[in-house]
Amino acid sequence: MSAPLARRLAAEAAGTGLLVTVAAGSGIAAQRLSPNDAGAQLMENSTATVFGLAVLILIFGPVSGAHFNPAVSLVDWLAGRRTGTGLTGGEAAAYSAAQTGGAVLGAILANIMFDTAAGQISTHHRITGGHLVGEIVATAGLIALILTLARTGRATLAPVAVAAWIGAAYWFTSSTSFANPAVTIGRIFTDSFAGIAPASAPGFIAAQLLGGLLGLGAVAYFHPARPTAARAAIAHTVDSKGARPQ
Repeated sequence: MSAPLARRLAAEAAGTGLLVTVAAGSGIAAQRLSPNDAGAQLMENSTATVFGLAVLILIFGPVSGAHFNPAVSLVDWLAGRRTGTGLTGGEAAAYSAAQTGGAVLGAILANIMFDTAAGQISTHHRITGGHLVGEIVATAGLIALILTLARTGRATLAPVAVAAWIGAAYWFTSSTSFANPAVTIGRIFTDSFAGIAPASAPGFIAAQLLGGLLGLGAVAYFHPARPTAARAAIAHTVDSKGARPQ
């Protein structure tokens, strides 16, 4: 990316934070709108997240690649380390820190917007074997999608495709598809439909990182092309005026 690292980190923090604000805020709203209907709550939460994610990728993709996810940043480094493309190890670590910090602030912002206590800790326990398998599947699919789009020259589809995968995985995985270590940490700080208890978070994060590695391995097998940075799938998005990809 041509943007200075400080600007890229700000974009990652803001984008991840707003993503958690969308997920947590719509979770709070869903609880209030449909207090006795879990299916309606999930529909409301997933719909808002899908649209919000697509918009955030379009806004921040040209700046930082719109990773919003330490698993994506890790794979970006792993995929490009032999060819000198993608993030460096230090940049990947900095991205992850910015994403995590932004995610926590995003949850706090959602709490404040809905006139609840700014500082909350979720009591929503999610840790089961099925949930962990769901997180592996959701994250593996996400990483495989991003890398496949990059390697097959369809990077402009990333905002729609990534949002579509997350939206679908909300429903077909038992975990409702967190698929993101930073978002998982952020959602500890909202005691709502979208939250996750602290005791459940480590297992989710481990499953997500494993899923990311499996997704990278799947792409290496099915699309054995020269390694391409994961962020290319998003950073090369062409705007509505036909701006040349970076």
